[in-house]
Amino acid sequence: MDKALSMFGDDIAIAFSGAEDVALIEYAHLTGRPFRVFSLETGRLNPETYRLFDEVEKRYNIRIQYMFPDATEVEELVRTKGLFSFYEDGHQECCRVRKVRPLRRALKGLKAWITGQRKDQSPGTRASVPVVQVDPAFEGLDGGPGSLVKWNPLSNVSGTAVWSFLRTMDVPVNALHSQGYVSIGCEPCTRAVLPGQHEREGRWWWEDAKAKECGLHKGNIDSLTEPQSALGEKVEAADLFTGENVKTFARGDMEALAKGENREKSSIVVLYAPWCSFSQAMNDSYNTFADKLAGSKVVVGKFNADGAEKSFAKENLQLQSYPTVLFFPKNSSQIIKYPSENREVDALLGFVEALQ
Repeated sequence: MDKALSMFGDDIAIAFSGAEDVALIEYAHLTGRPFRVFSLETGRLNPETYRLFDEVEKRYNIRIQYMFPDATEVEELVRTKGLFSFYEDGHQECCRVRKVRPLRRALKGLKAWITGQRKDQSPGTRASVPVVQVDPAFEGLDGGPGSLVKWNPLSNVSGTAVWSFLRTMDVPVNALHSQGYVSIGCEPCTRAVLPGQHEREGRWWWEDAKAKECGLHKGNIDSLTEPQSALGEKVEAADLFTGENVKTFARGDMEALAKGENREKSSIVVLYAPWCSFSQAMNDSYNTFADKLAGSKVVVGKFNADGAEKSFAKENLQLQSYPTVLFFPKNSSQIIKYPSENREVDALLGFVEALQ
């Protein structure tokens, strides 16, 4: 924090919304240097969040710079699609109007910004967040690609460590945390999570795990884009899920399952791309999961949904990102998508057991 503030002075600001950001403000305060804070006032925050803003301003004797969405754009969105269209066609459009465009305006006046992103916040989208980077999605004061630096000081810090720091320093926190909320955004798109659930499962819970970025950190989302070398050449990767108890499904097999055919036994199938880092991270746990179900009434399989199969998988198998796990119940035409970001063995076993 001290390095970021010393390098950029008045041309850097802390993006403030949640618990991690209070930790950032406390760290900035401890440096003794002046610092700026901004927040996105979407018009749909919880009352507890507004009270937190007020408490933070009073404790640190600062004024948060609130960025508001364009009133005309909000009116057009609501009049055309209603107040809750995001439940039907995804949150991206609403977030683009209420958050991304106001953020873009804020960042155009800066050379750097500081976020509270942590790698453990979202295995699906934040597992590779660096401590400092050239912002891949937004432009800064000087304009053009590479004109904005993004600092993520808490990247390698665990959520447990952050909360230990907050309690030790006795700083203000959102009252919703005591009601089971962990990751807090706008009121309609945030809910409490149960013990054992990942914190990001309380955000946009009706959508795929990899879609759980509002656009503020959209540079994190690349799970359907195949990597290339510096020369633009395709990067080859070894196949995944090669355990002896994992069955390889071909296109014809998946077409039959999608139609409700060949379901004498239930099947659970992972749709993956060998180059995808999220698929790679799941490799060991899925192989172990298959070993545990060996000889059971459930077939554990895989389908390489990359390349020529991607369009088919997106149209027929609910593929939005890699990996996607689907359950095909015995003697049924249903396709049930695994909803959690937790892809550990016990979580996968619990999912199968609940559907048996």
